[in-house]
Amino acid sequence: MTTIFFATDVHGSDVCWKKFINAGQFYGAEVLLLGGDMTGKAIIPLVRQANGSYKVTLLDQETVLKDEDEVARMEKIIADRGYYPMRLEPDQLDELSTRPESIDELFVQHAVEKMQRWAEHADQRLKGTGIKCFVCPGNDDMFAIDQVIKASKYLTLAEGRVLEIDDHYVMISTGWTTPTPWHTFRECSEDELRARIEAMTSQVQDMARCIFNVHNPPYGSGLDEAPELDAELRPRYAGRSLVPVGSKAVKEMVEKHQPPLALCGHIHEGKGMNRIGRTLCINPGSMYEQGMLLGALVKVDRSGVKQYMLTSG
Repeated sequence: MTTIFFATDVHGSDVCWKKFINAGQFYGAEVLLLGGDMTGKAIIPLVRQANGSYKVTLLDQETVLKDEDEVARMEKIIADRGYYPMRLEPDQLDELSTRPESIDELFVQHAVEKMQRWAEHADQRLKGTGIKCFVCPGNDDMFAIDQVIKASKYLTLAEGRVLEIDDHYVMISTGWTTPTPWHTFRECSEDELRARIEAMTSQVQDMARCIFNVHNPPYGSGLDEAPELDAELRPRYAGRSLVPVGSKAVKEMVEKHQPPLALCGHIHEGKGMNRIGRTLCINPGSMYEQGMLLGALVKVDRSGVKQYMLTSG
């Protein structure tokens, strides 16, 4: 029996990453698997004022931080919510506002630096545990973090590879998704996504021994329902109107190969479990901004999936 702990879409949250790394020992899992979207969404500037205080706006709320202790506490709050805190002088903020390309460079720099800290934390905590840890960047993740993951001693970069997770099961992984309204880093057409998956499945001799780790959930699976948006990327209706936004290529590949388990993410609201034929499909969802790590604990043996449950904490 092998126990897998799967989580996804931590989006730069320090507290969620630490919970993920601790989950192996907490749940008694031999395998940790992070399914995509590791980096944060934005830089939050803390602007120094003439009197030495700092002013910050987080979630539309402006706060004045009077001393170093308050600044440090706010930086931790920002980092735990998945953003990148950055102390700035007023003239630095003015300069950045006139050079959007420099903001993009800073964003990548902050994301890479945080990924380096995360890798160091993982290497320290996983050393000597025997726990395997696989990570697969998602569509929101810039390519620069891949090299950081590769350099880690205890993190394994899973993208595009067929990897053994125990002495029976292999796993295929991709964090690429079909196009989104936000034009993120790793997006491709349905045909290209199908080709990426087929390039891996062609290397698998026995699909009954294969686990799919695909960031994009299958279309119409109930794990891919997101709010319908208007042209301004706002919810189209005041009420709750959800539409399927998953991948038809992923659905076709699951239907064709019928692996025992398919793990996905991408759609934070898509928390749940469903079956496509013989395949158990799971999206644990995401509540990273609340510092809550949602996950899935799955036990497999040679006959297939034996136990599974969604977790939060």
